[in-house]
Parts: sequence; structure tokens; C-alpha cells
Amino acid sequence: MVQKISGIIADRAYSEYEKKLVKEVQDGESPNHLAIIMDGNRRFAMELGLGKTEGHIKGKNKLEEVLEWCLEADIKILTVYAFSTENMTRDSNELATLMKLFEESFRKVAVDERVIKNKIKVRVLGDTQILPDEVQEAIKFAEEKTNGHDNHTFNLAIAYGGRQEILMAIKKIAESVKKGDLEPADINEKIFADFLYTADLPDPDLVLRTSGEERISNFLLWQLAYSELYFTDVYWPGFRKIDFLRAIREYQRRARRYGK
Repeated sequence: MVQKISGIIADRAYSEYEKKLVKEVQDGESPNHLAIIMDGNRRFAMELGLGKTEGHIKGKNKLEEVLEWCLEADIKILTVYAFSTENMTRDSNELATLMKLFEESFRKVAVDERVIKNKIKVRVLGDTQILPDEVQEAIKFAEEKTNGHDNHTFNLAIAYGGRQEILMAIKKIAESVKKGDLEPADINEKIFADFLYTADLPDPDLVLRTSGEERISNFLLWQLAYSELYFTDVYWPGFRKIDFLRAIREYQRRARRYGK
């Protein structure tokens, strides 16, 4: 009985604190572009005695929650680091599970009522050619189905690496110079950025990473040159709305401090 009462009190306290954070965030300006390094699925599962698959499923479900929170905060662009090029070396069974989750998720998000209602464009950033055919087809389905949406953008970095993206851009620029379409003297930051996956997107205002790690891990290396960085020690599947709101509040505090 005492444990039950303590739980009720804790839930009420959490609810009140969440309301307080929501009000604080609503009084400020949210980032236009939020980028997230979703880290900790496997460690979350291990600490709870679950398998890796369950950890990835819980991570996928958390992303759906966070997308909803971004809509509530009127964040126009959400970019998440879902699967790096380095992840391709993982255990074959784990890879098969992840690929199946990707395929199912893209087919589901393309017809999701929230995506349609809020006109969310779904895009993938990365070398998708190294992914299984079924995943490539699901990605194409989602991108084509939402291509006309223009209110929000949901980017998933899959088979992505920041260094690889920069090398790809350099090679494309070199080809353009070789063909005579571009003069070396004309190459500047703007032109270079036009050859990246994110060519038509503004750079992230805030980059958030879960799990307690404080590094970028080859994510948007060019784009985050002036982004605010925020690290939290919560594993991705355990990421709560108050953790999300704290990150937004901290961004707003920094923005005011630096006159952004």
C-alpha cells in the first residue's frame, strides 16, 4: 500500500514538473532543426535483461514518441542518426532484425495519419545502395509518398557516415571541375554544402545525444559547425518527455545568452 501511494505521488510530481517545463518551453523559441544521435538501445536492453532485438524495438517506439513531441514543439526539421556505415559490421542476426524494422517502419510512416495530417516529408540521408533491396524499396515508397509534404521534414540518417558524406561531396565537385561545369576558384562553403545529402536543409540548431556518451560519432560533421550540443545520460529507449523538454529549454537559454 505504501509503495502504491509513493508511486502515485511520484507520478503526480512528474506530471507537474512536465507541465512546468512545457510552459517554459512554450514561452521561448524552439530550434527549427533538431538532430538526435539515438544511442543506447543495446545497453538499455542488457540492463533490463532483454535481448538486443527488444532494445531496438523499444528504440523504434521511442522515436515515434519523439516525433510527436517535436510536432507539439513546432520543430520543423527532425534529423535522427538511425544507422551508421560502421553498423554494417554488426552480427548478422542483429543486422537482419534492424533491416526488417527499417522496412516495416518506412512502409508504416508513409501512411501514418500524423505524417499526412502534418504534411511531414520523410527523407533518408546516406548510402542507401548498400542496404537490402527490400529496405531500399520501402525507403523509396516513403519518400515518394511524402514528397509533396512541405510543413515538416523527418530525416533518417541510415547507412550514413559524416566523413563518407564529405568524401562523396569532394568527388562530385572534382567531377564537376573535370567536366568544366565548375571553376575551382568558385568553390566556397555554399557550393560545397550543395553537394551534401542535406543540400536544401538549414544546419541543425541543436544536436542531442543520449546514453551519456559525449562525442559526435561521425554525424553531420560539416553541418554542426555552429550547432548547440546537448548530452544526456539517459539511454534512448528510456528518453522521457522531460528529458526532451530540458534539452529544448537549455537550447533556449543558450540562444538568449548568445543573442541568437
